[in-house]
Amino acid sequence: MMNEKYKLFLYSAFALILATAPLYLNSYWVDVLNSVGLYAILALSLNIILGDAGLYNMGHAAFFAVGAYTAAYLNTQFGLPILWALPVSGIVAGIAGLLVARPVVHLRGDYLLIVTVGVGEILRIALINDVFGLTGGPNGIFGIDRPVLFGFKIRKPQEFFYLIWGFVAVTIFLFYRLKNSRFGRALDYLREDMTAAEGSGIDTGRYQLYAFMVGAAWAGMAGTLYASKMSIISPESFSFWESVLIFIIVILGGSGNIAGVLLGTFLIIGLPEAFRGFANARMWFFGLAMMLMMIFRTEGILPHRPRVFKSLDRQRP
Repeated sequence: MMNEKYKLFLYSAFALILATAPLYLNSYWVDVLNSVGLYAILALSLNIILGDAGLYNMGHAAFFAVGAYTAAYLNTQFGLPILWALPVSGIVAGIAGLLVARPVVHLRGDYLLIVTVGVGEILRIALINDVFGLTGGPNGIFGIDRPVLFGFKIRKPQEFFYLIWGFVAVTIFLFYRLKNSRFGRALDYLREDMTAAEGSGIDTGRYQLYAFMVGAAWAGMAGTLYASKMSIISPESFSFWESVLIFIIVILGGSGNIAGVLLGTFLIIGLPEAFRGFANARMWFFGLAMMLMMIFRTEGILPHRPRVFKSLDRQRP
């Protein structure tokens, strides 16, 4: 019980420090936190696929791109307010996730990973070549409106901070509830033992598709936030490296653990900015840290813990 109270105190203190960050940080560091928040949303969305369902996906930036381009196109061509495009971009990205996963979800491990890498590269090349004249080619789409919330137009990094981190808070709440639902328990079984899950009557193929759709849809909505923040998007923002970075965040922080994913995001996205003055050496130290983690902490910094169920015998008087 004391352990739970201690964890609650730590989480509350962290949330308070983070919520007041724009009051004592300059615009540069607030913008760094905005980037951390966007990557946290992306990493949490990948965690549904990789950490909970155990499906190797290294093309997650593709769904990020689908959401960003959907919102940008609707805003610039039809004048749809960018935040109104948020659910639309999520639905379109979710459908894209279904179309990608349906023919390949039966693959396992490295084979699935290679296919998702290919999907990400195909989409990036399609964006560059301006397929159907919708993407703007290498130049991308520009002139995207800033978001308007309750009649207030958001422009400054400090204002975007509360929009992005408010969405992070909603994501954490919903994904925590999802993790403790019947759907979340089914994904746990898939990750631990696919054969046993099938033997227990779980429709493994259907749940894998659902996991892909949910993760893709949430990445698409993150793309909308990114498009509104940058006001311009181009194919180079959704490269293979972005997918690798999101994948590393989940693996390093602890796949299947929401707190671990958040910690991994701060370490991978935020910490390098603190050592920007050592630009020539920071990637060397980063690579060394990754090697040591893979040797001594293979499950990540905060690994997923198995569910603990109380025995019915202990509850009897």
